[in-house]
Order: sequence, then structure tokens, then C-alpha cells
Amino acid sequence: MDRQRIDKWLWHARVVRTRTDAASLVEAGHVRLNGQRCKTPGHALRIGDVVTVALDRRVRVVEVVGFCERRGGAPEAAATFSDLSGRALKI
Repeated sequence: MDRQRIDKWLWHARVVRTRTDAASLVEAGHVRLNGQRCKTPGHALRIGDVVTVALDRRVRVVEVVGFCERRGGAPEAAATFSDLSGRALKI
């Protein structure tokens, strides 16, 4: 697998609780892919892409390093991204 839908990846990486929440975040314009605002939940991610997500009072910046076939536990989710923000930024 060399790419995956952004809403599915956000859910698999446990950035959000449900895939519907992931789609809503993308449609609301709270997700950026390589610095560009992403408007469609079906947009394809590739390994090496940088995803910026605005959640409540913090911003997460992560690099995609892998994909999952299905949503698993926290160790599997942590293996799909590399945190570039160090710590979550407070807005």
C-alpha cells in the first residue's frame, strides 16, 4: 500500500476517535497536507507527507511514515507517523 485516504489515515493513526470526526475536520479546513489546506476527506496521503491538524487548543504536525490495513492499538498507531511538533502547541 503506497497511499491512503486522509480521513482513514487520521482515524488509523488515532488522531481522532471516529472516521466521521476525521472527515468533518478535513471538510472544515482544519487539516493541511504539506502546507496546503485539504478540503476533501478522500485526498490521498503518501509516505513522507506532512500533515498539520488543528484540534481544540493545540496543533499537531506529523509526518506519515506508514499505513495500516485496519485500526489497531496505540503501538500500531504510533508506528504510522513521526511527531514533528515535539510537543503540541497551545493556541
